[in-house]
Amino acid sequence: MKTIIFVCHGSICRSPAAAFIARKYLKEIGREDEFNVLVRATSSEEIGNDVYPPMRKELIKRSVPLYPHAARRISQKDYDEADYIFCMDDENYYSLMRQLDNHKNIINRINKYTPGIYEIEDPWYTGRYEKVCDQITDCIHDIFANI
Repeated sequence: MKTIIFVCHGSICRSPAAAFIARKYLKEIGREDEFNVLVRATSSEEIGNDVYPPMRKELIKRSVPLYPHAARRISQKDYDEADYIFCMDDENYYSLMRQLDNHKNIINRINKYTPGIYEIEDPWYTGRYEKVCDQITDCIHDIFANI
C-alpha cells in the first residue's frame, strides 16, 4: 500500500478536502486498497481542529464522505513513510522544503498533472469553496491517472 499525504497551511480546508475527495474517487475506481491517504499541515496554528465548517458544507453538498479529522503538522517521520506528498500552493511547497529533508524528492504541488491549474487558493481567505473543490477534484483525477 502506498501512502499519499495532502498538505496545506492549517489542514482545515484544502488538504482534508483533497483527502476526502481522493478517498471517494479511489473507491469509485476500485483502487481504495492501494492507498493510505493522510492529511497534514505546514503550520501549527490549527492543530487539533476539525474541517472548517464552510468546507464541510461544500463537501456534504457534493456527497463526499467525511472522516474524523484533527489537524496535524507534518513531520519528518510522515515524510519518511510517504510515497507521495502533494501540497496546495507555492507557500506550502516552500514551507515543506524548509521543514523537511526532501531526500526522496516526493514533494509536489497538487497540480503536477493538471497544467491548467496554477495553485489551489486558500478558501479560508477567499470564500470560494466551490471553486477550490472543483479544482481539487480535477487534480485528484489527474493524479490517480498518473500514479
